[in-house]
Amino acid sequence: MWTGGGLFAVSLLVCAYSYLVTWGMPDRVGGGMLAGAGNVALFAVFALHHSLFARPWMKAHVARVIPDRLLRSVYVWTASVLLLIVLALWQPVGSEVYHVTGWRAVAHAGVQLAGLWLIARSVARIDALELAGITPQIPGRALHVDGPYRWVRHPLYLGWVLAVVGAAHMTADRLIFAAISSTYVLVAVPLEERSLVNAFGEHYIRYARQVRWRLVPYIY
Repeated sequence: MWTGGGLFAVSLLVCAYSYLVTWGMPDRVGGGMLAGAGNVALFAVFALHHSLFARPWMKAHVARVIPDRLLRSVYVWTASVLLLIVLALWQPVGSEVYHVTGWRAVAHAGVQLAGLWLIARSVARIDALELAGITPQIPGRALHVDGPYRWVRHPLYLGWVLAVVGAAHMTADRLIFAAISSTYVLVAVPLEERSLVNAFGEHYIRYARQVRWRLVPYIY
């Protein structure tokens, strides 16, 4: 479980390095639209696992061969390995979309920092070790409705979107990654909410009535 948690942390660090350093090079020789399409297909494999294996019916099938206490750890292991494969096989797209400076760059940095703050605050409200697959999920655990969860129902996802779309220097590689990962979030939220209703029942239904917005206040 601890090695799985370590791999989870490594995959996030490699992702951050790719986004901040590798994909920030405007003079990269890229493959254009063809490379972009291949990257979308790569990410789709990761996204398919990430959503499919989080569904209750799939968990029930996997639980036939894997002990319950290891389900979360195996899920995190697999997701982390797939993310590392996506990053390793990512084909450079090349070109620069825009590069703002001055006060606009400061505004973009503010958006990204707000996203990172939301991610940190959201993780602080849940069990970070459970998120990393180090500790197993506990049946009957409480529904977290405080902190950023009072503003939107999925603040962790909102923080991710702000962090990846807010770059002041947007290269094609960063834009494609931001677009496909943000699109995945929009698709995954309704599916995740079905699982949350199954897990928490009326508690989550009441929470959804109190906090109307799934991802973006007054929009969605």
